Amino acid sequence: MIDLKKINTLDKSEFLSIFGNVFEKSKWITEKAFNLKPFNNLESFVTIIINIYEKSDNETILTILNLHPELAVEKKLTKNSEMEQNQANLKECTPEEFDEFKKLNIEYKKKFNFPFIIAVKGKYKNEILNKFKERINNSLEEEFLEAKNQVKKIAMSRLKEIIK
Repeated sequence: MIDLKKINTLDKSEFLSIFGNVFEKSKWITEKAFNLKPFNNLESFVTIIINIYEKSDNETILTILNLHPELAVEKKLTKNSEMEQNQANLKECTPEEFDEFKKLNIEYKKKFNFPFIIAVKGKYKNEILNKFKERINNSLEEEFLEAKNQVKKIAMSRLKEIIK
């Protein structure tokens, strides 16, 4: 838990260490936010970091999307992703569920050119698998927007964990 006063006094290294993975493997967003200190309040800090992401061009968003892990099958996860996937029981898949996730990950990536992204916090593997089956039928435009929104939800969730 960190407050506004502490955020505004962090040096760059500390700031990046704490907020660097709010957007999966995209520390550059955090670096840009750091350069806009001091923040007037926690809400403005959150707005600033989210706006940096939202104002990125589609090519940059695609890069960010592709930094996210494939659900249930990815072996090397960031600390945040590992914790989130564990809470959703994605590491507790039956062999059949694992095969289904594996198959869907391949089909989805082939169709959309980025991995399936969903904010898994508060969800369980069956719900995630059902959403996966639904969303794979979306158009590229629909799914790009949905994935972009899911990344924002993940970032907001991670921020809430840090700045409670």
